[in-house]
Parts: sequence; C-alpha cells; structure tokens
Amino acid sequence: MKRNYWPLFFIGIFSFVFSMIIWTVKSAMSVPVIEDRSFMQKYQDVDENYNNIMESNAIFQSKYNFEFYINEVKFGLTTDDIKLSQRVLEKYSQHRNILKVGQNSLKIVATDKQTNERKDIKIEIIVSKTISADSDTVLTNEKFTNTDGIFTSNIEIKDENNWLITGSFKIDENVGYIYIKTNAI
Repeated sequence: MKRNYWPLFFIGIFSFVFSMIIWTVKSAMSVPVIEDRSFMQKYQDVDENYNNIMESNAIFQSKYNFEFYINEVKFGLTTDDIKLSQRVLEKYSQHRNILKVGQNSLKIVATDKQTNERKDIKIEIIVSKTISADSDTVLTNEKFTNTDGIFTSNIEIKDENNWLITGSFKIDENVGYIYIKTNAI
C-alpha cells in the first residue's frame, strides 16, 4: 500500500501561513498608535478641510499682524513645514534648533492692521514629540500671561528630540493656524 504525504504538506503550509497571520496581528496590536492632532483637529478633519484652513489663514493675515516668538525667534502665521519631512527639515529648514532642553519662552502679539490696536486672542497650542504623545503639552489662554495684549508663557522641554508646534489663534470670528517642525538642542 502506497502512502500519500501531499495532504500533510498542505496542512504544514496552511499552519505556517495561519501562524504568520496571528503573529502579524499580535505584533501590530502591541505597537502604540499616536493620533496626529495637527491644527488641534483629527487628521481626517484636517484632510477634509485643508483648503478651508489655508483660506482662514489668508483672511486672518489680511486683517491682523501676527507675531509668534519662540525663544525670541519670530514667526508669522506659518504652515510651510507641513510639506517637509523630518529628514528634509533636519537638512534644509530655517526652523532647526529653535527649542532648547529646559525652559523655553513663548510670546504672541496680534494687532489690527487698520487700527494698530492689540487684539485679544483665544490661544490653543500643542507642543509634541513627532514620535510619541507622552510629552504633549497643551497651552491655552490659562497658561499665558496677558499684559496689554502681549501673551507670554514658558514651556519646559525635557529631552533632545524632534518637536511639532501646532495650534490655532482666534480673534473675533477669524482663526489662524500655525504648524512648525523643529528640534530641541
């Protein structure tokens, strides 16, 4: 009587493939998921409303002079870094080495372009690592000191890393958005 071993071969292949599927699912579930909160919104909302966000920035910039200082480095209402990868940023960006390990100062000033008067701003900023959410710092008006329309605050950076500074600024019904990729040294 001749014995047929082909069924055992197919059972072995099926078992191997099935165990690899289980291993892949288990490995994927053990990796932490970090939700992108660019512009203080879910990435699906940013993707869906990106043109509206850029239009809102244009309207905001047409009405207000906006200055955002990080450690005395001046920024406008910039979102240019959104199109840069971290590797490109490390080589070519003007926004490198803005943060430092330890205390960092933030200052925000917005003035009306017609009257030149300082405006009250509703501030929402998040400073986060690009690789994890464990060091996210959310800054709202409560964390800023308002002295005659000049909003100041300090933030502590605990380690050298790549950082993302994103947020929104609301004056009356106009909203401006910022997106800065940098690193801490």
